[in-house]
Amino acid sequence: MLDYVRKILDARVYDVAVQTPLDRMARVSARLGGEVLLKREDLQPIFSFKIRGAYNRIARLPTEAREAGIICASAGNHAQGVALAAERLGIKATVVMPVTTPPIKVEAVRALGGAIVLHGDTFDDAYAHALDLAGTRGLTFVHPYDDPDVIAGQGTIGLEILHQHPGPIEAIFLPIGGGGLAAGVAAYVKFLRPEVKVIGVEPADAASMTAALKAGERVILDRVGLFADGVAVRQAGAETFRLCRELLDGTITADTDEMCAAVKDIFEDTRVMAEPAGALALAGLKTYAARQPERQGALIAVNSGANLNFDRLRHVAERAEVGEAREILLGVTIPEEPGSYRRFVQVLGDRTITEFNYRYAEGRDAHVFVGLKSASANTGPGPIVAELTRLGYAVADISADETAKLHVRYMVGGRAPSLRDEIILRFEFPERPGALLKFLDGVGTGWNITLFHYRNHGADYGRVLVGLQVPAGERALFDERLRSLGYPYEDETNNAAYKLFLNS
Repeated sequence: MLDYVRKILDARVYDVAVQTPLDRMARVSARLGGEVLLKREDLQPIFSFKIRGAYNRIARLPTEAREAGIICASAGNHAQGVALAAERLGIKATVVMPVTTPPIKVEAVRALGGAIVLHGDTFDDAYAHALDLAGTRGLTFVHPYDDPDVIAGQGTIGLEILHQHPGPIEAIFLPIGGGGLAAGVAAYVKFLRPEVKVIGVEPADAASMTAALKAGERVILDRVGLFADGVAVRQAGAETFRLCRELLDGTITADTDEMCAAVKDIFEDTRVMAEPAGALALAGLKTYAARQPERQGALIAVNSGANLNFDRLRHVAERAEVGEAREILLGVTIPEEPGSYRRFVQVLGDRTITEFNYRYAEGRDAHVFVGLKSASANTGPGPIVAELTRLGYAVADISADETAKLHVRYMVGGRAPSLRDEIILRFEFPERPGALLKFLDGVGTGWNITLFHYRNHGADYGRVLVGLQVPAGERALFDERLRSLGYPYEDETNNAAYKLFLNS
């Protein structure tokens, strides 16, 4: 440990890296009942801490190695660090990246002058290919985590944290992919302040260090999830495992929804969109805080990066509410008869409805996919499930059902072969509590609802697609009712998509 402390104190990182702030997260602190601080490595020149270790390693290369060139394997952030370091030092760099790497990271490396080779679906595929190229071309391989100089470079984050917060610290939370960041920070922190807990956080579907610590030796995972691509590593490093086994106080895993919730937390406190791996440490911190209500000192998480693909925001926003346990998803069976839909919504009362999907099907029962906003993270589905069950509704809590969250919610329904006299309308109405019930009251109970899709996106106006059975002889009365309702709408009965996928 003393050797690593010396390496960290002597690390060459500030030629390119900056000392990032340690910011208080006001909203999260208030919610968790204690001081929560965020180490802002998203503010580095490449929006990631990886520049520290990469530059420290490359800057120490002898002249011959610099002239021959370097190569690395990375899912993105280490690649950017290597490319930037090579550019500053005038060294040719080849970067091998998995084909699954987000385009934002590929383009960033290319902009820094790195020669890119896309190979394989995972980091491990890219890693093996990079080693082959290093041998055949005589290049120096710059490891993303399992190298003493890289570990020491990352360890400067620990140096900064202790300098910036000399007061009591309960625990520091660090994301783990291969383990370089956790190993470096733990080496420095445990030497100077051994009472401070250092805890690694991994994705539940890529927990290679957790598996290694449990087995007492490094293991190779059969597969890893790619949502947090920056930490999607099948096997922890040899040196990082040695250090983490000696120095870490434990590890915590976080699932996709918890990471999405942490991304949202960071945005609400800093207005920065962290990448999933960047928010991973905060997700683990929140789990720890829930388990340890009595704490002494601050909880500190490292936001390791902000290289987020813009199109991933849709998924993050969709899953954040579930990750905070603030959205409840239910499958509810109601009678297939006029008026039953309104009665069910009336039972929900003033609860905020986030989603309502339904399609007419033959038979006596109708199945509704409903999302509800929970009053708080601690409420859970229990109370509403108990209430609906007491009133005779068959209810299935599907809040934790991955298939339901990813797929079924968008696939509810289909064609209804025996359905006649169906019209399809698309409405907009002001998004406020009770608006959906007011809408149903305005439509009335005289016409059977055959299709319903609504999703609360937090906008000023809610959007509903609704189908109703309206016989031709009742159309004039129905049109009058719509005019009195006062909500703008469009008749979509002749919509091409409706005819292709939903019309009988």
